[in-house]
Amino acid sequence: MIGRLNHVAIAVPDLAAAAARYRDLLGADVHHPHDLPEHGVTVVFVQLENTKIELLHPLGENSPIAKFLQANPSGGMHHICFEVPDIAGAARALVEGGARVLGDGKPRIGAHGLPVLFLHPKDFDGTLIELEEVKPALQPA
Repeated sequence: MIGRLNHVAIAVPDLAAAAARYRDLLGADVHHPHDLPEHGVTVVFVQLENTKIELLHPLGENSPIAKFLQANPSGGMHHICFEVPDIAGAARALVEGGARVLGDGKPRIGAHGLPVLFLHPKDFDGTLIELEEVKPALQPA
């Protein structure tokens, strides 16, 4: 069902400082901040050869990341994101298998402009999982 690891998300208390550490100390390709009001976050993607790191910072007081940082003031890993070719089919199979989809169960548009869903961490050994629908690239004829 799941495809490749799309990204690992890390909640950070200071987005500019975190981005600078990845860029200046680790030599990573760090993108510019991007606000996602629907999700209550500002994100910065760090592009790696085989995946991405998503740095998350609260966008407003009601952000789920603000709550996470209250409990973890130094920040920390927030979720992992896996690609799936059919998010509706994946959600159906997961619910049938006993997993819980967070929210209203309907995909929302994520940071990459693609449909995403989150799965309850209690169903996956304490890890919040994001699924992102990524259609397989068309193979040349």
